[in-house]
Amino acid sequence: MIGREIKEYNDVFFMCSLIDYIARKIKSHRSTVANSIGKNELNRIFELAEVYHSENIDKISDELIEKFAIPSDNFPTESKYAIPSHWDIGKVYKRLAINIAEHEQIDFISAILKVYNSPISEKIENFNSSLYYENPSYIFACYQEGKVL
Repeated sequence: MIGREIKEYNDVFFMCSLIDYIARKIKSHRSTVANSIGKNELNRIFELAEVYHSENIDKISDELIEKFAIPSDNFPTESKYAIPSHWDIGKVYKRLAINIAEHEQIDFISAILKVYNSPISEKIENFNSSLYYENPSYIFACYQEGKVL
């Protein structure tokens, strides 16, 4: 443990924030970004997250977009309301991925991919709703049910 939380939890936070950053940059769904990068490369980035965390996120995102030819879905990133930062949304996805990993006893990258490929991800990334502000246990319950409760 480094600081206030387990190192891997901070690495999950970085991964989720990076995926969100890329998705916003190219106007794509988070699932498109995560699936385009793929599990093997996500594992590699996760292993080096502490190093990447100190890099410029624009540089890292540009390299990944180019390397994996991550497509744009023309997903709108606008909202009627103030949009939370990629770090804020990274926290939401981090908490959900950690809950999934612990509950299903799977590795963090598998949990991250499950999160982004779930119906709840589409609800979280809709910034005109308020799901991302909800209690983490409620979001996890929604994930388990496959819908907003």
